[in-house]
Amino acid sequence: MYPAPFRYYRPDSIENAIQLLSELGEGAKPLAGGQSLIPVLKLRMDEPTDLIDIGRLPGLRHINNENEIIRIGALATHAHIGKAGVISHIPIVTDCANGIADAQVRSRGTIGGSISTADPSCDWPALLHTLDAEVICNGPNGKRTINIRDFILDSYTTALGDAELVTEISFKTPQKLSGGSYIVFKKAAPAYPTVSAGIQITLAEEDICKDVRLVLSAAGPRPVTSDEAEAVLRGNKLTNDNLEKAAEAIIAASDPTPDSRGSASFKRSMLHSLFIKAANIAISRARGNNIIGAHEYV
Repeated sequence: MYPAPFRYYRPDSIENAIQLLSELGEGAKPLAGGQSLIPVLKLRMDEPTDLIDIGRLPGLRHINNENEIIRIGALATHAHIGKAGVISHIPIVTDCANGIADAQVRSRGTIGGSISTADPSCDWPALLHTLDAEVICNGPNGKRTINIRDFILDSYTTALGDAELVTEISFKTPQKLSGGSYIVFKKAAPAYPTVSAGIQITLAEEDICKDVRLVLSAAGPRPVTSDEAEAVLRGNKLTNDNLEKAAEAIIAASDPTPDSRGSASFKRSMLHSLFIKAANIAISRARGNNIIGAHEYV
């Protein structure tokens, strides 16, 4: 199927892009790498009247470490993030970036476009929950910062206001004795994830969990978190029994949709397997081991 007709604009600054979005109204959509939006247009899930191409705007492709705060420009591609030196010591991020689809998609798709689309199967919105990331937005009323947990409201729905754009994502560099892992199950590398699980953990002495963030993706209309599951681990020893209890708690909070990728019960079973595997990799990394993460394929 071909997209519906639309008008195309290429502004030369973020200010001009915001002005165009404001003037053209809700029929206007921003276009970055196009890896999320173009399939939506082809399927006519949305029929915008105007496309604002922001993919070449200057100053939005940076990946910096500023006083232990990682700042990633909205137009940084998955491939760029996966290879960035300032990210290499945070393996959960490279797990995510290097596991998205295939090389062609990773070279075009952007982190800003991924979180702005809020696709329930997208990796970045879930991954960023494990790092308590913040989303910096710019719009007609200036800049504002939104925690990722408040940014994704529902399937394909974010907290972005009218004519507002994501310009940057930021998060603190994990503490010492921290480790994380993000694992996806899918039919093949280019396919959308069937389900995924992520965990970022910080150890105290004797393998006591000092702090932890847990997330499941493709398990509901938005990334699934659980204060109850995190409380099972925080302040306690990371035993197999406690990991099982945490897995049960967060999976109980999930609501996977049955579809061509699997039934709800199959997805819950995979979520359990992925969660335990991700947890063990994260713990091993927190202990200082160099563990290469691996996604699961049929």
